[in-house]
Amino acid sequence: MADPEAVTPAPPGAPGDARRRHDPAARGFASDNYAGAHPEVLAALALANGGHQPAYGEDAYTAHLQDLFRAHFGPQAEAFPVFNGTGGNVLALQALTDRWGAVITADSAHIHTDEGGAPERVGGLKLLTVPAPDGKLTPALIAREAHGWDDEHRALPQVVSLTQSTELGTVYTPEEIRALAEFAHDHGMRLHVDGARLANAAAVLGAPLRAFTTDAGVDVVTFGGTKNGLLLGEAVLVLRPGTVRAVRRLRKQSMQLASKMRFLSAQFEALLAGDLWLRNARHANAMAARLAAGARAVPGVEVVHPVQANGVFARLPLDAARRLAKRYRFYVWDEAQSVVRWMCAFDTTEEDVDGFLAALREELAR
Repeated sequence: MADPEAVTPAPPGAPGDARRRHDPAARGFASDNYAGAHPEVLAALALANGGHQPAYGEDAYTAHLQDLFRAHFGPQAEAFPVFNGTGGNVLALQALTDRWGAVITADSAHIHTDEGGAPERVGGLKLLTVPAPDGKLTPALIAREAHGWDDEHRALPQVVSLTQSTELGTVYTPEEIRALAEFAHDHGMRLHVDGARLANAAAVLGAPLRAFTTDAGVDVVTFGGTKNGLLLGEAVLVLRPGTVRAVRRLRKQSMQLASKMRFLSAQFEALLAGDLWLRNARHANAMAARLAAGARAVPGVEVVHPVQANGVFARLPLDAARRLAKRYRFYVWDEAQSVVRWMCAFDTTEEDVDGFLAALREELAR
C-alpha cells in the first residue's frame, strides 16, 4: 500500500512535498563536497531573496563582490562567478589559450583525472601531464613538456596549471609558486591555479590569499567556494587582466552564466566579508591533522603523503577499507597501492573523527 503521507496533498501554506530525506547525523570522509551549506551562507541567501534584482550579474550583490575579491587579491582583480569547479577551470583555461594551445599540469591534477575530459572536449585544448611527487609541480618537471614552440605538429604549451592545495593534500609555498610563475612567464606561458581548496592552503601558510597568488605572479585563479561552506558556486579570478580574452563571452558559451547571479554572489559575500572562509578552512585542516595523528597510531595503517590541508591519504588492507567504508563513506584513491583518501570538512567534529578512528581500529583488528 502506498504511504498516505507521500500522496496526500500538503495543507495550504506547507512547503509542498519538502521534508528531510536524510539523516543529518550521518557523517563521512569521502569529500568536503558532502557537507551542507554553512548557516551563515544560508542566512546570506535569505537576505538576498525577495524583490527583483537585475539578472546575469547586473545586481548589487555581484557589484559589491568585486570589492570583496579585490580586498583579498588586489585592486586589479576581476571576479566572474560560475556554477562549479569544472566549469570554472575550463573557462579559465579557454580564456588563456588559443585553439592550438596546451596546458602543462601534474598527472594527478583534477583537470586531468576528475573532469571527464571537459578541458579537452569543451575547452578544445590539450593537456600535457607530468609526474609530480606529492602532487606538486616544479620548474624542472614543467620543462619536460615546455618545448616545441615552433613545431606545427605539436600543441603549443601556453599555460601551466597547478592545484592549491593539491589533489594529494600538499601545499605550495609562495616561493614555490613564484618560481613556477617566473618559469612560465619566461617561456611565454601563463600560470593558472585551480583553487578549489585555496582557503585551506591559506590556513596552512598563515598568509593572505594574495601572497601566494597575485604577489607570486599568478595570472588566473579558479577560486573554490563549494568545498568551503557554499551551497554551490566558484569564481574565476582574473589577476592580470591583459593575459585573458573574452571571459564574459566564454562564460556564457560554456553555460556558466547564472541568470540569478545574486544568489551566487551573496554566498561569497558571507564567505569573504569576514573570516568565515578562514575559520572553515582552519577547522577542516585541524580535523584532518587529528585524523592523521590517530590513524598513524593504528597498527596496519600508513599515512603516505604529508598532511598539510584537509585530506589524509593512507594505506591499509583493502578488505578492511571496504568494510570501514560501509560505516563511514570514503574513496579508494589507488586500489593497486591500497591507498584511500579521507577528507574533512568545515562541519567535521572531533567526535566524528574519534568515532571514525574507533571504527578503523575495529576493522583492522578483525
